Amino acid sequence: MPTSAPLLLIVTTFFWGGNVVAGKLAVGDVSPLLLTFLRWFISGSVLYAISRHEIAVQWAQVKPRLLYVTIMAVLGFTAFNSMYYSAAAYTSGINIAIIQGSTPVIVLIGAALLGARLKAAQIFGILLTLIGVCFVASKGDIANLIGLKFNFGDLLLLTASILYAGYTLALRRRPPMPALVFFFFLAFASAVTSIPGVIWEYASGNLIWPDFKGALIVLYVGLFPSLVCQVFYIRALEIAGPARASAYYNLVPIFGTFLSIALLGERFFISDAIALGLVVAGIVLAEGLLTKKRAA
Repeated sequence: MPTSAPLLLIVTTFFWGGNVVAGKLAVGDVSPLLLTFLRWFISGSVLYAISRHEIAVQWAQVKPRLLYVTIMAVLGFTAFNSMYYSAAAYTSGINIAIIQGSTPVIVLIGAALLGARLKAAQIFGILLTLIGVCFVASKGDIANLIGLKFNFGDLLLLTASILYAGYTLALRRRPPMPALVFFFFLAFASAVTSIPGVIWEYASGNLIWPDFKGALIVLYVGLFPSLVCQVFYIRALEIAGPARASAYYNLVPIFGTFLSIALLGERFFISDAIALGLVVAGIVLAEGLLTKKRAA
């Protein structure tokens, strides 16, 4: 396990950016709720194979807080991924990347509701980022902004981002144990809680078993955005703390946008550039990075 927080976080955000492309490519090749289940089943299986002894040792610490761990898994993994992959059928990879970039600001809002004090620059940054999210969701159409006409996929993504922010805040009180072991319990809980969604897809006739292309996508999301990234993210939070680590989350919309352009052939419009700039600028202000640089 690397011990450099910047390295951990850059690798993490790059593969999370790649998950934007994977979500778009998966449409029609594997259904979203099945993809969610397979993602966490693969991650959990690999983790159990390499850490089963330590998992057994740490079970005593997790058992009293099993409900807490399950809620974290549902918020950050099961519900988040189900909405995330479902949204890919309704919106573009660029929109996914940019709207997902609002998560750090939602984390700050949650922290404020829990009692943390926000500076004026942080409040301004929150407003700026929310404007950027509205801008990309409405395609830069003023009429849509006034009428609040959001794309269904964009609304799914906003909801998913709120859920993941809740998961991030809850990580601060996770049981003390190695990141690999704790993540196994999250992955296991996520796989179990995603089974009802798969049953619903099957019963409604919407289940799509992965073809060859879908299988490659499943392996990618199961091993990289899931296993590698989540473990790296938890470890980075241990090293750098939530505030510093959340700054790197800003790289997700950057990587996701340009990977969507390079691999999906999506067009990059002026409205996307404006929205991306607003989101990134708002996040930077909200995290107080500009103030810190000036003080240095």
